[in-house]
Amino acid sequence: MGVIPYRGKTVRFIFIDRKIIHMHIDAKELDNNSLIQGDICIIGAGAAGISIALDWINTPYKVILLEGGGFDYDEKVQQLYDGKTTGQHYYPLQSSRLHYFGGTTGHWAGFCSTFDPIDFKKRNWVPHSGWPIQRSDLDTFYKRAHKVLELGPYEYGVDYWQKQDPAMQPLPIDETVVWNKIWQFSPPTRFGDKYRSAIVNAKNIHLYTYANVTEITAEENFSSIKEVTIKNYAGKKHIVRAKFFILACCSIQNARILLASNKQMPQGLGNQNDLVGRFFMEHLEIKSGELRLEKPFLMKLYTLNFGVTKARAELAISEQKQAEHKILNGTISLTSMALAKNMTPMINLWDNKDPRKSADNLFGNFAKADKEYDPSKDDQRAYELFTRIEQAPNPDSRIILDTEQDALGMPKSILHWELTPFEKRSIRKIHELFGQQIGKSGIGRVKMMDYLRDEKDVSWPQFTGGGWHHMGTTRMGNDPKQGVVNANCQVHGINNLFVAGASCYVTAAAPNPTLTLVALTLRLSDHVKERMKN
Repeated sequence: MGVIPYRGKTVRFIFIDRKIIHMHIDAKELDNNSLIQGDICIIGAGAAGISIALDWINTPYKVILLEGGGFDYDEKVQQLYDGKTTGQHYYPLQSSRLHYFGGTTGHWAGFCSTFDPIDFKKRNWVPHSGWPIQRSDLDTFYKRAHKVLELGPYEYGVDYWQKQDPAMQPLPIDETVVWNKIWQFSPPTRFGDKYRSAIVNAKNIHLYTYANVTEITAEENFSSIKEVTIKNYAGKKHIVRAKFFILACCSIQNARILLASNKQMPQGLGNQNDLVGRFFMEHLEIKSGELRLEKPFLMKLYTLNFGVTKARAELAISEQKQAEHKILNGTISLTSMALAKNMTPMINLWDNKDPRKSADNLFGNFAKADKEYDPSKDDQRAYELFTRIEQAPNPDSRIILDTEQDALGMPKSILHWELTPFEKRSIRKIHELFGQQIGKSGIGRVKMMDYLRDEKDVSWPQFTGGGWHHMGTTRMGNDPKQGVVNANCQVHGINNLFVAGASCYVTAAAPNPTLTLVALTLRLSDHVKERMKN
């Protein structure tokens, strides 16, 4: 690889037999007002954007991949994610996502599980539910996503994992009521490290770093996108033109860019029905109870040992019982009480705008709890119950633009995170059903935490947190009045603009979003390839 000046630019070239086959350009060092052109423009180089770029390597098309940051943490770039929060207490926006090549996979924990069939269905007890695709539409892409995320075999049945390790025995409960939902664990894959060489060395991928998209411009009839404007803190501004554009930033930034592209359409692009930014969803992640067993039980099926565990189960409610009791989808994980008692709630640890300092607080607490854990005092009969549950789709939980602007002149984001009594009632019922099963089996009992006991109490405790799992804001729907994008993730009414990532989710399901995010992105990639042929 060589680095040479070229017409005022710094360009990284790779030579084979003295032929230039690739270049990566730092957009800060381009001549101002440069024009960049390609066949497809991917906006954002996180899990979604890199997954698409990898899928287009060795195709006959020129792919422009735009990353707002560089290859490493940059404080000035990270500050572009600063914003305000209202409603339910939340993490600082500036540190809830990472703004450099690889995106938030830089501090991702690696939790992976598939969505359930019920998650895609229209549930009459869950307003605004129902995807325009089915769970089966993602099977092929889940398998492909496993490779990208360095996961094991595409197997999510307890029977398979028991064959690998007979010690992974399930609790003796009725699985028509409470079943064991398997999670697999990525190393975790750090996209910025794992795939940097593949992207940089690809003949047809043209990576531009420090290329923040600040505006999307449509043609005069608004039926297609003409170009996007990119800026950086060096004061440079450039234009990118392509046949197809894929917005692959996080849920907050996807909505922010569409809303801020309002010179032609005052309400923002794709927002003719006031849906962009609405239906922001998170997973509620909250300690919720305690399991006490009559005698020790080998909990290997439910145990998580970071860096060692390949698969484990969490306890979920069956589709039939969700419908019967009209509740949301969620799971319970088990942690030894001897270990859990020394853990501080995440919402109280991730409180610094600098994600590095917040991460130090969080992982430092994990290390402290692990150090203070004394296996000799763990009788293996007491376990903390921790809930991860989907948030009901709520149009009032949303992203809007602030009047305050960032350093590049873009309006900052305001997140209004709004929970409802529905989530709390669902958590309570999940624990009632689990407690009944434990009682019937005669192996122990379940105790709910105080905040769940009073059915009339709709307040949330101060330790209520989320999983940094941003979803919704550009939801999918075949009807433009119900969704921002269609079943193929194309923005309604704009034939060459697509959105990738969890912002397209209609409902949040119980699992962490990354596996489904990559699967849905690969499905989108295939669709754009077919469109490119026409």
